[in-house]
Amino acid sequence: MQIAIIQDKIVPLDELEPAYLDRGTFFGDGVYEVARSYNGKIFALDEHLQRFSNSLSAIEITHVDIDIIRSRIQKAFEAANIPNAKIYFHITRGSAPRNHIAQTDLEPNFFLTVTELPNDTQAKPKGIAVSTHPDWRWKRCDIKSLNLLPNVLARLDAEKKGCDEAIFVDDAGLITEGAGSAFFAILDKTLQTTPLTSNILPSITRKYVLKAAEAIGLKIAEKSLTPQQAKTADELFIAVTTKDIVPVMKFDGQQISDGTVGKYTKSLIEQFHCFTK
Repeated sequence: MQIAIIQDKIVPLDELEPAYLDRGTFFGDGVYEVARSYNGKIFALDEHLQRFSNSLSAIEITHVDIDIIRSRIQKAFEAANIPNAKIYFHITRGSAPRNHIAQTDLEPNFFLTVTELPNDTQAKPKGIAVSTHPDWRWKRCDIKSLNLLPNVLARLDAEKKGCDEAIFVDDAGLITEGAGSAFFAILDKTLQTTPLTSNILPSITRKYVLKAAEAIGLKIAEKSLTPQQAKTADELFIAVTTKDIVPVMKFDGQQISDGTVGKYTKSLIEQFHCFTK
């Protein structure tokens, strides 16, 4: 008899709940998205769904109706009735006995949660500390894959160092992005960030940060920078869906500028909020 053990309970394999055979668990075979709402309105949902669709297509999960996904998101958001919420959702290729080659007729599995965003308004005025970590991720970071073990390990390392975020550095010694964020530097009135290629995620928040930078008159340079250049920047910050723009006060233990939130970062935060109203 083919069996499985869940904790200490033996279960016949053919009686397992499909969730235990999810290819997302076996292989990370799926993609995800995280959106958020402001005051009862989901922000940039069209952009998130387009990126989700792109990720699905890239891993050849093609029989998903994005309009149905949209309706599920709206239904869940309305049911939760949380004005400022984090909306997480993912799709995996489906459930089946473990085999690298998937059956062609699998039904994709969909999962979604709506949770309340913590009130972290104090993080922005005081800023955060970050530390660098080798970029051990795969070569298609533009796909928002469920394979996040390198990100987890980088974050664990950052936490041990008393930091709030890990900043990935590739084999060439160049910064790519944060373990869960986009990374930006301001040098001589120019906003600098890694260009969009397959080695970083096309962040939705990044897109709006660049719009905000244009609005306040900053020059924009989509160019990679080294950790040493980051340490000597006038200002640093990260951008992430659930926290918007967060100033970086320390980089690998070194204070940035005078240790206070820079004037351009403050202006960007204000301008970004104009997009969320």
